Amino acid sequence: MVAVATQSTASAPAPRLEPRPRDAAVYARAQGEGLSELQARLLAARLPGYRGELAPLVTPSLRYLAHPEKLADGRRAAERIATAVAEGETIGILTDYDVDGITSHVVIRRTLVELFGVPEHRLHSLIGHRIHDGYGISLPLVERTLALSPKPTLVITADCGSSDEPRIARLKAAGIDVVVSDHHAMALEGPPPSAYACVNPTRDDCDYPDATIAGCMVAWLVMSLARGVLIEWGALPASTPKLSPWLSYVALGTVADCVSLGASPANRAVVSHGLTLINRMEAACWRAMAQRLGADSVPFDAETLAFQMGPRINARSRLDDPYAALHFMLAESDSVAQRQLAVLDDDNQSRKAIEADMAEQAKALAASAVEADEPAVVVMLEDGHPGVQGIVASRLVQAFGRAALVLTPAAAPGMLTGSGRSIDGLHLRDALQRTFELAPDALPRFGGHSGAAGVGVPREQVGAFKAAFLQAVAEQLKGRTLYPRLWTDGELSEAQLSLETLSEIEALGPFGREFEAPLFEGRFLVESLRPVGADGTHLMLELSQGRVSCRAIWFRALTPGELPAFGLGDTLHCAYRLNRNRWRGRESLQLMVEHAGLDSQ
Repeated sequence: MVAVATQSTASAPAPRLEPRPRDAAVYARAQGEGLSELQARLLAARLPGYRGELAPLVTPSLRYLAHPEKLADGRRAAERIATAVAEGETIGILTDYDVDGITSHVVIRRTLVELFGVPEHRLHSLIGHRIHDGYGISLPLVERTLALSPKPTLVITADCGSSDEPRIARLKAAGIDVVVSDHHAMALEGPPPSAYACVNPTRDDCDYPDATIAGCMVAWLVMSLARGVLIEWGALPASTPKLSPWLSYVALGTVADCVSLGASPANRAVVSHGLTLINRMEAACWRAMAQRLGADSVPFDAETLAFQMGPRINARSRLDDPYAALHFMLAESDSVAQRQLAVLDDDNQSRKAIEADMAEQAKALAASAVEADEPAVVVMLEDGHPGVQGIVASRLVQAFGRAALVLTPAAAPGMLTGSGRSIDGLHLRDALQRTFELAPDALPRFGGHSGAAGVGVPREQVGAFKAAFLQAVAEQLKGRTLYPRLWTDGELSEAQLSLETLSEIEALGPFGREFEAPLFEGRFLVESLRPVGADGTHLMLELSQGRVSCRAIWFRALTPGELPAFGLGDTLHCAYRLNRNRWRGRESLQLMVEHAGLDSQ
């Protein structure tokens, strides 16, 4: 265990550095297929129990994508969309407000307009307001749809709809067909019966080989299938371009929605190919972001999408209506994209400030749950902003090593809304399903997947909800000891602290959820250090190991006005990532420190 150098919240224990378990069979196969020892080590730690081919994961390619015909209801959905296009119907596009939903919206809209020739005036963009409307096909969104003129005869959803039967039934009764495309876990009773079609790879009767794809990928597959139907019918020429260019948006949505980039050839392929498209900088949104981040940010990688683009797009819907994010992604000129990005950037700065205040309150409230050794953390923030619940829940997971749910007052009187984040080995959506079985009145609405979920809880039932949720989590974890941990990939030798090693690692990309970027541990001598940043909370360091000296940066290492608990000449036990630092066209190796403490050996 590493002694923590600084800690902003006394009740949060220091994380333990633990080596990732490695699958010996994957390790041997990887080396047998010509990968280096380090590459084999990294794969063996990220693909436990994997017995499939390694090539689709190591060298991602679109040729590994399964045909969309394998999606249950895929053909039916495509034919309904094709009919609407061919017969000039008015179409509503209804998507979630996060990055996955916004990128899905862009894929559907650009396909309808640019490839299928649907006039803009026959399309309605329907995106709910996170705070006022709530997730999915909400009742307020249904009311707005029914009030449209001309009223759509078809609504295509993306990244939502699988659990919205009552609202879908309302639309159907008004003469509107609903084609659902989604990726969230299905309700136990199955697809919503009022939907004209429900395309979701998590359906029990779905033959699509990868149930982990994001909502934007499901939308892309459905629209690709609709293109094929329209060509079959003679409504479009065979020369109509394919949807391949839109994989740039699919890559962004896939990374930002934190779906698996592990044993998923489909997700790895679309992110890899999408990044290639993004780095051509052919769309105004990518150029505006590159300009905002600086010339040294190009080429973009999955980390750029996850930590630069994703948060800015999400920030808009967290604090306000999401349409500025949609307009940014659809911008046709650099000036429009830059103007919309400025709005998103301002929102993101506001979001950071709100998040910091909420996280501090949440950690203080969570201390009692940790002291009582409860299997999960549930906190209620009376003045909390509902748009930042999920991020704060993530901070609690990092601090305490437990699944976390953050609740705040909802727009509806007497209701609370909440977002949760999970830990390795706990399927959060399954835990909520069990919670519902134990206390159905305490959880009238929930949804999500293994790593993240949302809930609606009546205020008077919050005690019953918490008790049932803790029981459900405990049943899954079966007495497992919980604490914050950082999984590492072991140590690198002195000779491996080089850009060549980083290139070796990057060849295995893209990295993301369930295929995390490598985190190494090692002992380094502190040669220099200085606080940096506007508030002095980051540390710039010069660290040495033997004859090798490296520049290092440790973000959020200090609280404002605080001094580090170590100095020049001390030896630190660090958890760090390798980073390619670009400055005025030159590259150098930089260590990104995630945790450090005085060496106890």
